[in-house]
Amino acid sequence: MRHLPRPPRRARRNYFVRPLSSRAAAAFEFGLNLPMDDFHWPVRVYYEDTDSGGVVYHANYLKFMERARSEWLRAHGLEQDVLIEEHGVIFTVVSAQLDFLRPARFNQRLTVAVRPVETRRVSVTVAQDIHEVTEGGEHGQLLCRGNIKIACVDAASLRPRPFPENVRREIFSDR
Repeated sequence: MRHLPRPPRRARRNYFVRPLSSRAAAAFEFGLNLPMDDFHWPVRVYYEDTDSGGVVYHANYLKFMERARSEWLRAHGLEQDVLIEEHGVIFTVVSAQLDFLRPARFNQRLTVAVRPVETRRVSVTVAQDIHEVTEGGEHGQLLCRGNIKIACVDAASLRPRPFPENVRREIFSDR
């Protein structure tokens, strides 16, 4: 099995440089007009995301939400591989509660929102909504909503551990 070389350590450690904001990325990707208070990540429904009827398979909504949470962390300057290497922590989903309200379909443009709603010493609960995007780039109908509880755990023992201070500052600075 061939492995690709890892990027230089310097490039991966650059987690305090802010990338394009989530709003700017979403606007660039789809030309969206989004509410200001949540993190938003654009998604296009691919054929691989759907069942034989062209409707998004239910488990793929969780994949869309996971990608949005990963980009939310990245927008806060936090790379998950660096968190493992430098702090010895990983984030793991403890619980997920979802409501499927309307189907998403093949080739549809969506936006996935991430909003922390409860923070604790070793966990955070985020509310996530998936909306369709209208032709005019506005929020359309709410398709799926969920509450995802994420725990910070020690990478070696997988036991709960408080969020590192710099992570707490970055993620929860506006809370």
